[in-house]
Amino acid sequence: MSEPVEFSVWAPVPERVRLQVDGEVHDMRQDDAGSWRATVPASPEADYGFLLDDDETPRPDPRSRRQPDGVHGLSRRFDPAAYTWRDRAWTGRRLAGGVVYELHIGTFTPEGTLDSAIDRLDHLVDLGVDFVELLPVNGFNGTHNWGYDGVAWYAVQETYGGPAAYQRFVDACHQRGLAVIQDVVYNHLGPSGNYLPLFFPVFSEGGANTWGNSVNLSGPDSDEVRRYIIDNALMWLRDMHVDGLRLDAVHALVDERATHVLEEMAVEVERLSVAEGRPLTLIAESDLNDPSLVTPRVAGGKGLDAQWSDDFHHSLHTQLTGEAQGYYADFAAAGLGGLARTLTGAYFHDGAWSSFRRRHHGRPVDTNALPGWKFLAYLQDHDQIGNRAVGDRISATLSPGLLAVGATLVLTSPFTPMLFMGEEWGASTPWQFFTSHPEPELGKATAEGRIGEFAAHGWDAAVVPDPQDPETFTRSKLNWSELTQEPHAQLLAVHRSLIALRHAHPDLVDPDLRSMAVSWDDADRWLVVTRGSLRVVANLSDQPREVDLDVPAHELLLATGEPPTLDGRTVTLPAESAAVVSTR
Repeated sequence: MSEPVEFSVWAPVPERVRLQVDGEVHDMRQDDAGSWRATVPASPEADYGFLLDDDETPRPDPRSRRQPDGVHGLSRRFDPAAYTWRDRAWTGRRLAGGVVYELHIGTFTPEGTLDSAIDRLDHLVDLGVDFVELLPVNGFNGTHNWGYDGVAWYAVQETYGGPAAYQRFVDACHQRGLAVIQDVVYNHLGPSGNYLPLFFPVFSEGGANTWGNSVNLSGPDSDEVRRYIIDNALMWLRDMHVDGLRLDAVHALVDERATHVLEEMAVEVERLSVAEGRPLTLIAESDLNDPSLVTPRVAGGKGLDAQWSDDFHHSLHTQLTGEAQGYYADFAAAGLGGLARTLTGAYFHDGAWSSFRRRHHGRPVDTNALPGWKFLAYLQDHDQIGNRAVGDRISATLSPGLLAVGATLVLTSPFTPMLFMGEEWGASTPWQFFTSHPEPELGKATAEGRIGEFAAHGWDAAVVPDPQDPETFTRSKLNWSELTQEPHAQLLAVHRSLIALRHAHPDLVDPDLRSMAVSWDDADRWLVVTRGSLRVVANLSDQPREVDLDVPAHELLLATGEPPTLDGRTVTLPAESAAVVSTR
């Protein structure tokens, strides 16, 4: 049934805006702030769009909640309050002490939908993780994509199930005790279906980053652009009951104002958190190695809660694989001492020379002020797999033993551990870069650009998969039948045991970086991490190793393979294995 509805859109660019609702066109009036308004009859699921100037093609609402026919089609009204939530008992979850699980809806299950992902949530509960982090789900052109080509920031991709399915997914997570983090992208827009510039100056003049034009955060009319971004963040947290946001590549947010948009967002999210009565978390991806991002506002920081730690990944990856190309060079050259440096200080490049950047980079973390949980640590993530030439997981390179060693060092670290989907069982499927641009020219340019990028770095262009080939997407889907097969089942058991041990022992979630101590031997390839009364002992060598501890080992709490021998202060570890021992 239709009822009077006010439609509005901020559009200072066009001189005339008309509203089309279910095929009927209505004039709109502009106010002094540049917003156009009209009140007309509309059904709860009316299809609508805006006609700009003399263009007779209706354009989707910049704040559209649903795009049933794709990003080029009409918007459809969607009322998020119509859903009956069953998570009233959910009080949220703090990031501190938690374990994060990153997944991509399109490749997590064969069906690639939010509803099918619900059927796999019990696996995550059994695994023991606390947070589910979704790669971007905002509307993009095509049927499948990593999600970083989104243009409809307020909509949920229709091929995933749309906004109603998203609400069902979050609800199902909360009922199982799982918090939800949503990856959002505010530093650029995708190459197809972006109609925002027709409405308002979304891009800064002359600014650009790796992925396209820079978003207008401090130029003329940027007040409303910032409002557009912050309102989107609040929408996920409020209307969709999301518990946190992962903010993509914040180093690409060029903001010349005295108050950075990230600080402004942190203030408003904190206000919403108080109103909602549950923790709301902001996590940055940043290439800056700048601890001010996660420093509280009262101490002069931006006030974000946490950030990803690529330095930890690079340190661990190089020591497990021996790779030393590109940005891995400094980490590889530092040996196990580089890994120890990140375990005790979060950053490797803390003002040190970066040979890849050919300059000094970063600044030290004040370990007296910042706890380790503010940094996410991982052996794999979507970027570190998908941005390899063939999208090969580390399980394609390492033995099951070394995979377990890597998992041990991540899941016993002072940081917030994060796993990438399938990592827990050493999935054999790759996770490759895939797109589905309907425009032939854009698809061709994407494929050629991807191949050329890797060829320039010495990869064989012939092995780089075509991102537009549907098989590239299909190959990247998880194979769930592997869970019961060896060596996958054993590695899964190791991950479950490690997470359970982390939750059971306060020493393993102690975020005080000042209490961290690490000893190592580059020649014999072993490492010992002190975690309170516990010692994490890792043997990266292909030979058994005797490792002397600083105190006698009292009890074996966990072994990733054959149990080590404990003899006073000496622990004899089998090749490519790790153990956690108690000294009390």
